[in-house]
Amino acid sequence: MSASDPMYEQAGQPQAPGAQATPHPVPGSAQDPLTDAMLIARGAFEAGIGLKLLGGLGVRVVCPDYPPRLRRDQDIDFACMSKERKAVAAHLEKVGCAPDRRFNNLNGDRQMYFTAPSGRPIDVMVDKLTMCHTLDFRPSFRKLPYTVDVVDLLLSKLQIVELNEKDARDIVQLLSCMPIARAGDGLAIDADRFGAVLGADWGWWRTVTANLDKIPRLLAERPQLAQPGMPFDPVTQAARLRELADAAPKSMKWRMRAGVGEKVRWYELPEEVGH
Repeated sequence: MSASDPMYEQAGQPQAPGAQATPHPVPGSAQDPLTDAMLIARGAFEAGIGLKLLGGLGVRVVCPDYPPRLRRDQDIDFACMSKERKAVAAHLEKVGCAPDRRFNNLNGDRQMYFTAPSGRPIDVMVDKLTMCHTLDFRPSFRKLPYTVDVVDLLLSKLQIVELNEKDARDIVQLLSCMPIARAGDGLAIDADRFGAVLGADWGWWRTVTANLDKIPRLLAERPQLAQPGMPFDPVTQAARLRELADAAPKSMKWRMRAGVGEKVRWYELPEEVGH
């Protein structure tokens, strides 16, 4: 599957005859993964420990008015800084999360794994998220109390070469709910950081702009991804971000890699890490 031909997984695939559907949890209930996640995140914030939500649960926190995408089997993804790794691990154990000690001893400099008291898996990314590209959280890690910065939530989705439907929905949700603003302008997609990440690395620029360019077609094919009554039009927002990506000052590294272009693959295809 190429970057120009992404796969969109369909939500709600037909089930085999006789199979029982797993009911979706009620928002705010004990079965809602965000209930677990926010209990941990609030406790860390109150203790002065840097532990911030990533992924779809992070998107739910910053976009509370958007109808949530709920899955009973959803993992909890966090980020922390390497200098606070021991404090984060101690906090998670204090609130009843069981560590995978073997995995953490081998990989703890970049990722840690725990199981919540509910049995829900918890991944903690240390300093960076490494998938198709590498996103360094450190420059804006302290900006928000419970999640990584809004622009990092968005970039963590836009950097996926082979988007599935849940990631596409999270992108549309952020574009529908969050203004695009300069650094320091509150809860918003930070235009300065967005431009800095894309202007430093041609691979990042190539993947993100390709995904932004697909937003109009994606919403035409799957209008259910958007919701009426949101503050911003996601197609207009995507076009604005594309303009920012093109206008961002480009590094020498960016220009040299652009000269090679698509003749050499510019992204990684991450594999699941076994626990």
